[in-house]
Amino acid sequence: MSEPVIELHRAGLTYPGPPEVTALHPCVLSVERGDYITVMGPSGAGKSTFLNIIGLLDEPTCGRYVLDGIDTATIGDAERTSLRGRRIGFVFQSFHLLAHRSARENVELAMLYQRVARGVRRQRAEQALRRVGLGHRLGALPTRLSGGERQRVAIARALAAEPSLLLCDEPTGNLDSQTAGSVLDLLDGLHRDGMTIVVITHDPEVARRGRRTITIRDGQVLA
Repeated sequence: MSEPVIELHRAGLTYPGPPEVTALHPCVLSVERGDYITVMGPSGAGKSTFLNIIGLLDEPTCGRYVLDGIDTATIGDAERTSLRGRRIGFVFQSFHLLAHRSARENVELAMLYQRVARGVRRQRAEQALRRVGLGHRLGALPTRLSGGERQRVAIARALAAEPSLLLCDEPTGNLDSQTAGSVLDLLDGLHRDGMTIVVITHDPEVARRGRRTITIRDGQVLA
């Protein structure tokens, strides 16, 4: 059996005071390779802190976070940055696309700092865009794309580095219900292909797409 992609061993985060504020209480969680997890909770519950920890954007102040078998407490900042770039693909509510760059160029830029050769970057970008159904829009600027197409470009950008984990933060938050459904169908397809997916959401309809849902309330992770 393969190692889990995510292992949280009593990992939590407390901001120093005075007074101290515990944003995420120590929690234990394992996410297996190929799993599809949705994370729900009200605003201020700790979802963003949870996302920042598993996305290697924040370090836990207690416990350990193991990503793909690598204990992230044992590596330095440069190694964390490299690990994040290689192993985690991010998809956000706001698409974060450069308006003056084509769809293909936006996807290529995600690999710019990974020492991927230019020709390989282009090939991977085109493959990723075809994978999300945008093979016919490679040269289109974001301003000429619909909201759903822009989110598909963002997903292609996240996939281009061939990550172990796709981490989505409210991926349908800026989309109408029909477009949101098509994006969720795309995530379903990626999951069927074996991608490990974690989606942060406040929408019960989105949460139901996952194989299991985790609730965060008052900084407590309730599996």
